[in-house]
Amino acid sequence: MTHPPQRPLLGIGLALLAVVLFSTLDVSTKHLSQRFPVPLLVWARYTVHLLLMVIFLGPRLRSRLFATRHPVQHLLRSVLLLITSLGGVAAFQRMPLAETTAIIFASPVIVVLLARPHLGERIGALRWLAVLLGFGGVLMVARPGSGLVADGVIYALVSAGAYALYQLLTRRMAATESPVTLLFYTALIGSGAMSLVIPWLDHGPAPSGTDYTLMALMGLLAGSGHFLLTRAFREAPASLLSPMLYGQLLWSMLFGWLVFAHLPDAVALAGMLVIGTAGVLIAVDSRRRNGT
Repeated sequence: MTHPPQRPLLGIGLALLAVVLFSTLDVSTKHLSQRFPVPLLVWARYTVHLLLMVIFLGPRLRSRLFATRHPVQHLLRSVLLLITSLGGVAAFQRMPLAETTAIIFASPVIVVLLARPHLGERIGALRWLAVLLGFGGVLMVARPGSGLVADGVIYALVSAGAYALYQLLTRRMAATESPVTLLFYTALIGSGAMSLVIPWLDHGPAPSGTDYTLMALMGLLAGSGHFLLTRAFREAPASLLSPMLYGQLLWSMLFGWLVFAHLPDAVALAGMLVIGTAGVLIAVDSRRRNGT
């Protein structure tokens, strides 16, 4: 089976656009989370995502949309992403946009630590430096006296840990499963699981037309962002694209200032820079090992 040649510039463009969509998703989520319960928002995100895939891809792909030889792995991967979403939305509900994003972006550092026992990858000196920088950056952002609430920090760390495990499992499954099938099962299982919870929730105030629009937008942004990112990684190597994803930290600061009138303090800003540096070091080391 031959693969088409990669187009790095296109991959970079798609990744940067995906980052903007994810940042916009976070803004919409944080805004809605001030009035509505976390599970309701997560349900809306996954259900809209699922409906879009069924409506637009189902007629063309039919059984190829869900055909798989690894249903148990899909279930585990989807549950990990669901935990990531629940933890992330709960953290956004309690803490500022930029600081929450920075803590969740420690997930590549956790991946480095978990990749050794799970994938047999060696941790060299550069990656150990990245690990130390990453956790040091998190401590700077979430330090005592930072104004961040403890439960918000815990939710963000749970989200980062689940996302790290999700990334490891995705790397294992990407060789045998199509990107569309991977996306479909995360939407299907996320929507199905949350649909079991929704009837028992206090749904909060009656949503306005704007609220319904934003809830639908969450699913559209999530689905489109993941689709663009999947396409980006087909066009360019992960080691080239990974540093681009840290642009989300910049967007989160900009949106946090424009929408919520919040700017991180100097120490938190330094911590975000340290976390971003750790991610770039991991990407550089990956590129060096792959000889690209």
